[in-house]
Amino acid sequence: MDSLDEVLAEMDFDFLGAGEHSMSADAMRKVLGNDHFFFLDVRTEQECQYLNLPFATNIPVHELPARKGELPKDKCIVPLCSSIFRGAVVYTFLLANGFEEVKCLTASTEQIASVLKPGPLAKILS
Repeated sequence: MDSLDEVLAEMDFDFLGAGEHSMSADAMRKVLGNDHFFFLDVRTEQECQYLNLPFATNIPVHELPARKGELPKDKCIVPLCSSIFRGAVVYTFLLANGFEEVKCLTASTEQIASVLKPGPLAKILS
């Protein structure tokens, strides 16, 4: 896909209903540490000061157009933020810019943090 028009045209009922475009917090937990997944933190630097996500690369959404060359084309990119909104915007932006494998994280920062509590985190690390 190479244009926003094409990306939006693909988002029909069947596409959205299949759910292949998204990833839950639990699904994220299961793939943490898998090199094929590139977690893209699109929060501002100020937000990152309050909650660091060491498994994610931070490129704030407002810097993404100038820095999209830093993103891997051979991995599944999963944008994440404090709300699902910016992640969805970045999901669409990436598809419109030729990134073929992108998943939209359907979890807020609070849900992401719950995955990183000692119990779930211990399971990831074992």
